[in-house]
Amino acid sequence: MLELSNLSVKVGSKPILKRLSLHIRKGEIAVLMGPNGSGKSTLAHAIAGNPNFTVGRNGNILFEGKSIKNLPPEKRAKLGIFLSFQNPLPLPGVSVLDLLRLAREGKEDPLTLRTRAKAYAKELGIDESLLFRSIHDGFSGGEKKKVEALQAGILAPKLLILDEIDSGADVDALRKIARFLGKHRTKESSILIITHSTRILRYLKPDRVFVMREGAIARSGTSVLATEIEKKGFENI
Repeated sequence: MLELSNLSVKVGSKPILKRLSLHIRKGEIAVLMGPNGSGKSTLAHAIAGNPNFTVGRNGNILFEGKSIKNLPPEKRAKLGIFLSFQNPLPLPGVSVLDLLRLAREGKEDPLTLRTRAKAYAKELGIDESLLFRSIHDGFSGGEKKKVEALQAGILAPKLLILDEIDSGADVDALRKIARFLGKHRTKESSILIITHSTRILRYLKPDRVFVMREGAIARSGTSVLATEIEKKGFENI
């Protein structure tokens, strides 16, 4: 599904990722953990194609066997990559439904889309009125994360990247989000959970866990590794 090889990334002149390699298989749930400042969010933005992050010439990003290193973010999104942001920005004047209609134009009837969005909102415990408001404008932390999950459910990406989906969400919201994503993912879709906590892993069980330190993968393993981190912390792993 996704293969990163020898990936180095800079923000301005500052190097963040250092020759990082990582492989996420089709249909699996992978978790990227690490302390704050280890480069986890930088990796998410590099995969999604954020132009503020410069990828080194010797590294590569392969998605379904093809290089996407030089593709703009909108083309990566069309290929099926969806990034749920750690801190989603508001879009004044653009409602949740407006954004979804644009994304699904030519693929889904607007009435069908609206009906499905309302059903998903109910599953997630979202007040239906939020669908008609400017996206993320005045939303609480939990509402923002639920709306991100709703978008992912509607768009059904091949690769869903959750950057700190548990940040700002209380226990009840996180449980609903995790169960929703687990219910609506397909067998061929993959999820990359980026977190420094193990809270969401109580509800979405990972197939593999990667630990990141100082811009590189320091260790990998099964879900047992996440349990070990919860008990000992990152410094003792």
